[in-house]
This record gives sequence, structure tokens and C-alpha cells, in this order.
Amino acid sequence: MTTARNYNNELDDSENSEREKYAYSYDFDVMHPYMIRSFEPFFNKGSLLELGSYKGNFTTRFLPYFNDVTCVEASDVAIEEARKKLGNKVIFVNSLFEKATLLKRYDNIVLTHVLEHLDDPVLVLKRVNEEWLAEGGRFFLVCPNANAPSRQIAVKMGLISHNTAVTPAEAEHGHRCTYSLDTLERDAVAAGLKVVHRSGIFFKALANFQWDRLLKTDIISKEYLEGCYKLGQHYPDLCSSIFLLCERGDNK
Repeated sequence: MTTARNYNNELDDSENSEREKYAYSYDFDVMHPYMIRSFEPFFNKGSLLELGSYKGNFTTRFLPYFNDVTCVEASDVAIEEARKKLGNKVIFVNSLFEKATLLKRYDNIVLTHVLEHLDDPVLVLKRVNEEWLAEGGRFFLVCPNANAPSRQIAVKMGLISHNTAVTPAEAEHGHRCTYSLDTLERDAVAAGLKVVHRSGIFFKALANFQWDRLLKTDIISKEYLEGCYKLGQHYPDLCSSIFLLCERGDNK
């Protein structure tokens, strides 16, 4: 029998929490802007659905592009925090993706660093393809990369058993798997989606906590960050995150 999940507890990143951090300054200050930059050339005009909005930090970055934004989030605590930031600019749906009832299709759907948390990722991707993505719509799918150099270094150090392992800290925060480009595309295709673009976001050889420390110094310049972003376009399999752009495929 599957144990019921506590989504509020999985997202707990409070100062009093003894667990490893879930969200880092690196995520907010480096990855979020570069994700938007990677997405922007492919944005459709119209509506946006964000699946898994957490506390609304990433959602905020979509508001200059869209005035019709809906977010589906399983954690009511996270939604409450997001509402404080975003007010009535966003429609929030507090639901599991597997059970969510949405009354329309969307021109853009975003699922970033969420698929690896799902118990049945292909089921949710099928809902994206068959129920929620509009004709001509774009689906932006991003996951942490199993083959990021920082992770491969951790394997060589003996901190992780293999690239695609789910560490105890990741499992505590709700991770169910760790994707690489091939397994991410496998699940997208199994759901009937059509992959039209593949890429990586930001070359990454350091762990998040190391980035957080360096970002507080003058060691890392804007030019260096830009170089890591551009290098990631050449070597997507060595990026912090992997990115698939998908469109609706034939229902199977």
C-alpha cells in the first residue's frame, strides 16, 4: 500500500528544519532567470498554466509575459505564501495534478523541477497532452539533470552511488527519480507528446550550496554566469537542468 504523502512537509525549507535545504539562492538568482531566457523565444501569446508553483517565486517571472496565469499546487501552505506575493494576479488551484479539474486548455504549460516528484509522471504528462495543452500550444518541461558534472563529481567522491540515484535528502523532499535527457524524453514520448526541441540550462560543476557561498563573493562575475549559460547550449547533458519543449502529439 502506498503511504499518503504530506506535500506541505516535503516542501518544508524553514530555518528550523533540520533537513537539507530544498531551495537555494542559486535556484532563485541564477537558474530562474536563465530558465525564462531559455523559454522566452518559444512563448505563445495567450494563457499560461504552471504545474507546481511552490511559493510563487518562479511564477512572478511569468507576469511580464502573461496576464492569464493559472497555477496548480498540491501544498496549501505553499499556495498561501504565493498568494501573499501575487495577490489576485494568478488563479490558484490547490490540487494534485492527477485529480485537478481545469476548465480550459492553455497556450503555454510549464512544469519545472516537478516531474521527478510525481508517483506516476507519465499519467500527468498524458493529461498535459490530452486535456490541458491547446492546439498549437507549447509545453516547457524541465528537470534536474542526473549527468550534471556536480552530480558526477559527487558520485566519484562516494557521496552518491550513481548518477540517477535518489539521495536520502532528495527522497525526503519528495523526489521519486532522477532524470537524464534520454529517460525524460522516454516519458514524454510515452505520454504521446511530440518533442520539438531539446536543450540544457546552465553548465554546472558545483553543488548548490557551493554556488550559494560563491554568489556572496566577487569571485563569480556576470560574465562568468553568462559563459556557463552559453556553454550549456553546447553541452546540454552537462547542464544543471535538462529542457524539453513539447507540443501536442497524437493520442494513443
